[in-house]
Amino acid sequence: MQLIIMDSRLTRCRTLQLTGGRLVAAALAASLVLMCVAALLYHLVFLKGAREGWPVVGSLVRLVVQDEFDQRDRFMRQNLDAMARKLGEMQARMIELESLGERVSGLAGITPPADKPKVPGMGGALLSARSLTVEELDASLAELYQVAGQRIDLMTVLESRLFDQHISKYMIPTEAPVPGTVAGSTFGFRIDPFTAKSALHAGLDFPAPTGTDIVAAAGGVVVTQEFHPAFGNMVELDHGNQLITRYAHTSKVLVKRGDLVRRGQKIAEVGTTGRSTGPHLHFEVYRNGVAVSPGSVLFESTSLLSGRELDAFRARLRGILATPVAGIGQR
Repeated sequence: MQLIIMDSRLTRCRTLQLTGGRLVAAALAASLVLMCVAALLYHLVFLKGAREGWPVVGSLVRLVVQDEFDQRDRFMRQNLDAMARKLGEMQARMIELESLGERVSGLAGITPPADKPKVPGMGGALLSARSLTVEELDASLAELYQVAGQRIDLMTVLESRLFDQHISKYMIPTEAPVPGTVAGSTFGFRIDPFTAKSALHAGLDFPAPTGTDIVAAAGGVVVTQEFHPAFGNMVELDHGNQLITRYAHTSKVLVKRGDLVRRGQKIAEVGTTGRSTGPHLHFEVYRNGVAVSPGSVLFESTSLLSGRELDAFRARLRGILATPVAGIGQR
């Protein structure tokens, strides 16, 4: 395309050669200029109208602001509803935790406080529902946080008590000192095999071949390891709580004074040393310094939680307390 420009004052004419590329560039430049001018005019006119309260402009401003407020309100309501649902789930968990705590309290020998407030029963048909306000949700969360703290304190005490009982269980001589062997001569008065007279037998005799394993009836500390004229090679274990067990007439002792032993650990071998008529283990139990019948403690049953039961209780407790408050909407 050619444009010829002529002027009466000029003695010659000027010719402009327009190609397709130049036309496109010119159109884009003109469009950009128009857009900038329109945006500037809109900005100046709209802001001035909004400040001075022009009827049409004011209505437009109110519509834009109201739409933005509505979007923000919907977003807040969605978040509040999600938090309210999680709050309900946490309250259900707390009820389950309270029920679990009451059951475990009995196992641990702890009586729950009599003045502990009970959760009142609630119910009825759902007639209408509304979203919780921020204040109501905050108050419910604060109350739930306080109750959770109380339950955690209770569970901490319960776990400590159960752990103490679990440890004490292993310190009570409930393991047969000669596995698989039935006791022969029992605790009490009998005819002494050396004097043929009635005499007190202060323990249990477990007859077994020489070299048979002797294990600790409970965990404890070796307080005596010596040769006694009557008991021969002898071992005594202190289990705490004024409870001591004695293992006599052994052929070989595998521990020394001061050693820590666990329940079921091999500590000696059956023999016939000392005042003995044949290979056997003479087993005695002393409580508060007085010999008692080993049968009264050796196979006594307990209502304590076992190791697996205690681990299962801890795992369930952690699962209840570690439930996260998630699912809150993100914008």
